[in-house]
Amino acid sequence: MAAAAHEPEVIRDKAAMRAWSRRRRAEGKAVAFVPTMGFLHDGHLSLVPAAVAAAAGPVAVVVSIYVNPSQFAPTEDLATYPSDFAGDLRKLAATGAVAAVFCPPDLYVRGSAGHPTASASGGAASCLEEAGGHAHETWIRVEQLEKGLCGSSRPVFFRGVATVVAKLFNIVEPDIAVFGKKDYQQWRVICRMVRDLDFAIEIIGSEIVREADGLAMSSRNVHLSCEEREKALSISRSLVNARTSVLNGNNHGQQIKDQIVQTLTEAGGQVDYVEIVEQESLMPVQRIVRPAVICVAAWFGRVRLIDNIEIHAPS
Repeated sequence: MAAAAHEPEVIRDKAAMRAWSRRRRAEGKAVAFVPTMGFLHDGHLSLVPAAVAAAAGPVAVVVSIYVNPSQFAPTEDLATYPSDFAGDLRKLAATGAVAAVFCPPDLYVRGSAGHPTASASGGAASCLEEAGGHAHETWIRVEQLEKGLCGSSRPVFFRGVATVVAKLFNIVEPDIAVFGKKDYQQWRVICRMVRDLDFAIEIIGSEIVREADGLAMSSRNVHLSCEEREKALSISRSLVNARTSVLNGNNHGQQIKDQIVQTLTEAGGQVDYVEIVEQESLMPVQRIVRPAVICVAAWFGRVRLIDNIEIHAPS
């Protein structure tokens, strides 16, 4: 039976959000948090029941909707990142499980006057474009895990992710936070940050949600043409084939990576990276003899897609 729609409370102020969480905890509820950048799809929505399931007792679920400017470089797609706030609220209400939606106008102090700034074109401006005065200048680095994979081509990305998630944790004060495993490196970066900085938060990694044809759900899929979308199916297909190869006894990492690269290239993709890494440390492995994850990033047209598959080699 589908959950009854429940209109979540919309909170925009940081102090009000913190007070809300403290009231829920005083009522004996755990606070479970799902951070998003909005334009929600079924992958995002699957994190809500995962948050409920992670709590041992009564729980209040908070979903944040905030497009984080600090994880975008000036050349990236911040201004064109898709949004549908009204639609997001309808989807969250339909889950029947979201108590509050936190959607702050800005989480950074930027500009010499200490006010949010905008780009010359009128759109949102990356924090990286502003300096001086009272601008935001405190950052969190997870120094080893942020290297490699997406960190190689997006050197400021995980600095921005770790910083904004820490800010959100300090505002929402959750007991539980849920992240999708599609952004595998991001999930591991957050796990390490929480461990190293002693956040009293349980981090849950939720499995990838896919379209019926296997494409990993992403807010950026909307930018794919029909032809590009069909070609992009080569990503999930190549990952499934790679896992099958490992389970059949092929543990040679380079052979498996070369086959994935060939499959994506022949489909018309431009490969950013294909890497096989240990699941927790994200260190590269040459032979798959312990739990590993194959991570892929590739461009189809002007859209960069990421995907991965966890591998447990036969003993």
